[in-house]
Amino acid sequence: MTHHRINGGSACIFLLLLLLTTTTTSTPIPGLDTFLTNQFRLDPKASNDSFGSLSSSLKRSLSSSSHHFSSLSQSLLSLSVSVSLHVRFVGDSFPSSTASTFSSFISAAVTNDNFHVISPPSDSSTDHHLTISHSLHLDPSLSPPSLSSRLDETLKSLISVTTSSLRSNLLSIPYTQIDEIVRKEYEKEKHGDGGVYIYLISLGPQSKRYAYSYSDGDSSAGFTKCLGSIWTGKERYLWIDLSAGPVDYGPALSGDGVLPRGEFHPLAAFHGSPRSEKALLADLASLVYNAYQVLIVPSLRVPVYFEDSLIVQLIHIHGSEHKDSSGLDWEFVKRTFMEEGLLLGEQKLRFKSFSVNYRECPICSFAVSRGMNSYTSRFLFDNYTLIVSEYLDSKHMHRTLTESGEELRRVVGIHEEDEFARVLPVYVFDLDINTPLLLDRYHQSVAFKDMVIAVRTRGTQTVSDYTCNGRHVFVHTRDLERPLVGSILQSMWGVSSTHLTWSPRHNSTLVDYTWSVGQTPFGPFSDLSSLSFVQKDAAKRNVILTLLNTTITSAVDIIDSAVAYGGDVNLLKQNRHSEFMQRWNLLKYKLEKSVSALSHNDFEMALFYMRSSSHDLYSMHSVVYLASQEVEASLNCFKDPPFPWGTVSVSGVGLMALVYVYSKRDRLFRSKRKQF
Repeated sequence: MTHHRINGGSACIFLLLLLLTTTTTSTPIPGLDTFLTNQFRLDPKASNDSFGSLSSSLKRSLSSSSHHFSSLSQSLLSLSVSVSLHVRFVGDSFPSSTASTFSSFISAAVTNDNFHVISPPSDSSTDHHLTISHSLHLDPSLSPPSLSSRLDETLKSLISVTTSSLRSNLLSIPYTQIDEIVRKEYEKEKHGDGGVYIYLISLGPQSKRYAYSYSDGDSSAGFTKCLGSIWTGKERYLWIDLSAGPVDYGPALSGDGVLPRGEFHPLAAFHGSPRSEKALLADLASLVYNAYQVLIVPSLRVPVYFEDSLIVQLIHIHGSEHKDSSGLDWEFVKRTFMEEGLLLGEQKLRFKSFSVNYRECPICSFAVSRGMNSYTSRFLFDNYTLIVSEYLDSKHMHRTLTESGEELRRVVGIHEEDEFARVLPVYVFDLDINTPLLLDRYHQSVAFKDMVIAVRTRGTQTVSDYTCNGRHVFVHTRDLERPLVGSILQSMWGVSSTHLTWSPRHNSTLVDYTWSVGQTPFGPFSDLSSLSFVQKDAAKRNVILTLLNTTITSAVDIIDSAVAYGGDVNLLKQNRHSEFMQRWNLLKYKLEKSVSALSHNDFEMALFYMRSSSHDLYSMHSVVYLASQEVEASLNCFKDPPFPWGTVSVSGVGLMALVYVYSKRDRLFRSKRKQF
């Protein structure tokens, strides 16, 4: 079999193509890139407006424009983030034609699309889509035989030393050794483009059916360990073992997003009856494209604006006299965020904790009472039995806590924070009741854009409405660290869950639990609180995307305002027109550079260009505002046309002739009457 691997020459070609695609079609301005790079070194915060430091030659270059004034905004609305995706096929089962066939399937399915927001602001004019789009640049190839050989040897060794479980027909092997081999291969061949690597592994049938475990210990009667066949690393790679499984997980009775047992899901494409090469590659293309949409360019949970100071306030509302910190290790939550590198620029993240007794907080009691609700479910014992269970409605509680926020902060003893800081209160209701109580029937913690609400009771566990590997998933209701990590990620950084994505075609949020196992703090099928590159990149990317969207929207509004006042000819005088065009071209150049940096996941450079562009945006707004203040209303009077004497005279003569004929009609027509 012929194997192809991207070598140094082809790597350079791919990088060159990527740079060309991430660079806009604007005419390059000599010296401007060097100037801005030097400004980044001198003023990384972009605190000062560098426009005054531009040389006269650069300002002259920025004065020209090849577009009509009213169509200037179109160049901003067409900005697109280029995403490089390297797919590696690992194993002898992939023929030499795999890369080209796979590329044809992806090319037929992929179209440029905008970034989306699952929960946009109520006053947003952009609805669920941002002004920035993204485009996929694919690099598929076969991995070297040495990688598949090392993986095959390691896998066979793990299978031979692992004992079978009585509770599952799949052998549970740890993911760590396989991941270590893949991680080293990624480190060896990764490029400087910031791209993501997906390793599709197919090592053929093994002596036993197996799947991967992600934490220590086996499943028990009261503790379910969900197995999987995927892993997302802390660095930008993920691998999928197509020979593992098949595994199944998802809603138990009804609901969307289930990963079924059988060969209908792309993850199980290599199981079941034999299929043609094209059919298998079509399934793999569908799987990779789904990973691209959900993991690499995920939807924003909420828009996230840049703030220098981030504060998370834990408000522990406990029902018993003595607080029980087991399952609520606030230091563990704090450590998780501090060690993952989610901050941009000089951002600072602080955690503060407060506590109040439930009996001393009437607002807390009212919020729980207002949110209490119940539902019925049917269980089969000797016969079908209806059971009534209670739950808390998170939306009712959110409204109560929002309306009574000032009073609640007074009771808890929370002082006013810095007005420029973004503050996220995390309300943990630690209730002194024995029955399990969840939010909205399924959740231990729910994220809102302005707060997080979590609840736990003295009950230690309950059976959820989800299953994995044929067994119900147990929820350990006292353990809140992992649910809190996921909820804080959603509210503070707008990171969406790995099972949710916005679909413009369906005009709704789609649920898919394919990627909800392994290293993710979201969903009921994983025990890990650690973050992969998916969450870490999304946290920073969401801030840049929100800044880009806000800046582009404001720039388009400025152009529309100028056009409404009569356009640049009537509104802007010569000196102001020149300054406006210089600022506009400089703004456009900085936005293009920010998008290019975002394409390479260089978030710090992208943030610098966005901060620097705010000076140009403000200046353009000032120019248009001052010019509009000088617009004077004028009334142009026209001279009345002369009286049309000729037309009136002819009309008068004609009218008199008609009157004369009518008055003499008897004499004129008398001879004709005599004939009869």
